[in-house]
Amino acid sequence: MNDMATISRVQPEYSAAAKAFLARKPQLFINNEWVDSSHGATIDVEDPSTGKIIGKVVDASDRDVDRAVMAARAAFDDGRWSGLPPMARERIMIRLADLIEANADELAELEAIDNGKPKTMAGAVDVPGAASHIRFMAGWASKVNGEVIQPYTMPEGAVFGYTRKEPVGVCAQIVPWNFPLLMACLKIAPALAAGCTTVLKPAEQTSLTALRLADLIAEAGFPAGVVNVITGNGHTAGDRMVKHPEVDKVAFTGSTEIGKLINRNATESLKRVTLELGGKSPVVVMPDVDVAATAPGVAGAIFFNSGQVCVAGSRLYAHKSVFDQVLEGMAETAPFWAPRPSLDPEAHMGPLVSKEQHDRVMGYIEAGKRDGASVVMGGDSPEGYYVNPTILADVNPQMSVVREEIFGPVVVAQRFDDLDEVAKEANNTCYGLGAGVWTKDVSTLHKLAGKIKAGTVWGNCHAMIDTALPFGGYKESGLGREQGRQGVEAYMETKTVIVQL
Repeated sequence: MNDMATISRVQPEYSAAAKAFLARKPQLFINNEWVDSSHGATIDVEDPSTGKIIGKVVDASDRDVDRAVMAARAAFDDGRWSGLPPMARERIMIRLADLIEANADELAELEAIDNGKPKTMAGAVDVPGAASHIRFMAGWASKVNGEVIQPYTMPEGAVFGYTRKEPVGVCAQIVPWNFPLLMACLKIAPALAAGCTTVLKPAEQTSLTALRLADLIAEAGFPAGVVNVITGNGHTAGDRMVKHPEVDKVAFTGSTEIGKLINRNATESLKRVTLELGGKSPVVVMPDVDVAATAPGVAGAIFFNSGQVCVAGSRLYAHKSVFDQVLEGMAETAPFWAPRPSLDPEAHMGPLVSKEQHDRVMGYIEAGKRDGASVVMGGDSPEGYYVNPTILADVNPQMSVVREEIFGPVVVAQRFDDLDEVAKEANNTCYGLGAGVWTKDVSTLHKLAGKIKAGTVWGNCHAMIDTALPFGGYKESGLGREQGRQGVEAYMETKTVIVQL
């Protein structure tokens, strides 16, 4: 095994393009123009790999939010986007996807600098995923249609009844810090395909790629006001967006706690709401698996993106006959997942996004130890915001590390004996976003997929997400679905038209 103590955590130098972008004046993107804030407040941009402040972004004021929302309102009301031929909207969206791919290296670097994730991971997952979301949704611009319906209570030919699909209007879209560019594109793509206009607010911790995306939006040829990007704190700018009377729909990805608050606030005007929230995803390993192949997959389910993934496989249920071997196999992956600076080409896992997140994760690990959990691997922080990949065993369902979303590279491992028992334990949570089942028995796989209450169940893999397949959660993991046909329909209203003939 490599000695993790010898890893250098010196962040390589930024590229000239990244340095130039970081040197830009903090501004907001409203009506296809870079504009100054109405006040001078800013938010520091930090590189989690070093803990150093590397730039600033605007902390948008109420007036800034109002300006962005009214730009989106004007662009929606005059039909400059929704009134275009679907083919034209599709072409502009595809142009944006092309521009993302053309600037992939810079976007991956900015994501790595801002979030802490390895540039190699951002280049392999985040940037291609962002482009594919836009490309896929662009096709729906011409394919969501109403239908002609034969009435039930009226004679043939008495009336003509049909439905129309219409864009919901102005959308406030608030995205998290764990996949900043990917989530920004996942949000704007279906809204644009539906004909909506948007105000996008990236997380205050990770605003860089959304701002760079705004450059590409202007370059792609979107009409002014169709996509507006504002930076700012969630409790101020985000709150103003959610409560704004000219916003018709709110889409949020983030914590369940904030999602509940947003849902309450949106209720006042019955805004349409889509929420993709937290998770505590179970991973079930059956006794028939090839442990050598399964253990690295189970490790990846929790350690990818430093465990800062809503569907992270954070609760491991391994059959008692293979439990020890699975944990041994996971422990052997420690050198692969050893945290490194985000621009280190050898990195597979970076630091956590912030000191706040680092302290939260380490607090959970300490709580787990106090409650009697044993540390099989990791459990420590080498320096800065880095946390070593951690496996906790000897846990029980009453422990906070088992019940609560940690959002870090920490898995709690438990044994089980039979299928009904593990299904019950898998469902013993307020969450229901994802789940994984590892087995060679297709019957067992389908039985468990039916029993587990989760929006997505993976078989012999984890966190494989495709833009054509709906994504969302049961229970407190959210409301509605994103991606696929359901994702674009979430940005549309259904209108019924009845004409007497």
